[in-house]
Amino acid sequence: MNYIEQLRKRAEKVGNIVCVGLDPVLEKIPSEGCEEFVNKKSEPGKAIAKFYVTMLEGFVKEGVIPAIVKPNIAFYEQYGFEGLKALKEIMDKCKELEIPVLLDAKRGDIGKTSKAYAKALFEVWKADAITIAPYMGADSVGPFTKYCDNYSGENVENGKGVYILCRTSNNGAVDLQNLKTEDGTTIYMKTAEKLAGDWYKLGIGAVVGATYIKELEQISKFFVDSGKEIPLLIPGVGAQGGSAKEVVEALKNTGNELALHRINSSSGINFAYLKQGTDDYVGAAVNALKELINELNQGQ
Repeated sequence: MNYIEQLRKRAEKVGNIVCVGLDPVLEKIPSEGCEEFVNKKSEPGKAIAKFYVTMLEGFVKEGVIPAIVKPNIAFYEQYGFEGLKALKEIMDKCKELEIPVLLDAKRGDIGKTSKAYAKALFEVWKADAITIAPYMGADSVGPFTKYCDNYSGENVENGKGVYILCRTSNNGAVDLQNLKTEDGTTIYMKTAEKLAGDWYKLGIGAVVGATYIKELEQISKFFVDSGKEIPLLIPGVGAQGGSAKEVVEALKNTGNELALHRINSSSGINFAYLKQGTDDYVGAAVNALKELINELNQGQ
């Protein structure tokens, strides 16, 4: 099954298009409540795994389940092998709970290195989708998108999703992405042209931030007009200031199919208990996820 079909079926199954980022910040994980949390400084991996595994189980128990989760691999790597063990445990739990995983890695290098990265992400970590950087061009992108369409191999089930950085949500994105080429086209639109053109495969997607609604709407319209099904990963909702309602409106205004896209919230759900002033971090995360789902559904 290709990734586009997976996106549609998943959105129909869980009734939402929310992506929950799983980005651990040890200081924001509780310091009490269980042995893993009490010992979080000496054994960070165990605390991280406990925090997210119980949260994921809480989502399923309450029937408030995200369409996909997105662990950013850097947040685990910073804690060394302990962190990577935690990531493995979390991804194993996702598989058990049948929650797709988008591994946010933002890889990209010369061809043979990209090939090694792609093998690690899809065949070892067994991610359902990943993020990559396109700066080095077609030969750095190709080893990843090889896993798109209806790809199947010895260590891979189903076609994979590859989200390419296009117009990102950070303030510094304007430094390069908004530069114009000789014909007046911005770099981010040149990237969009590549995704819908030479690089296109079923499962290739774009990372487009919620913090720049005009650009989001421009890119969405371009993809719709191209006739290509290109899913968007849309970070920046919540803590970064992006509006879920405005994102849905932008997609609808351009005639885009909402089920293909994933709107991400990370810290706003992960650490909702701090904002809500409660010790029940799982319940707070469930409530925050429910609120985001309701906000998106009202916009539809």
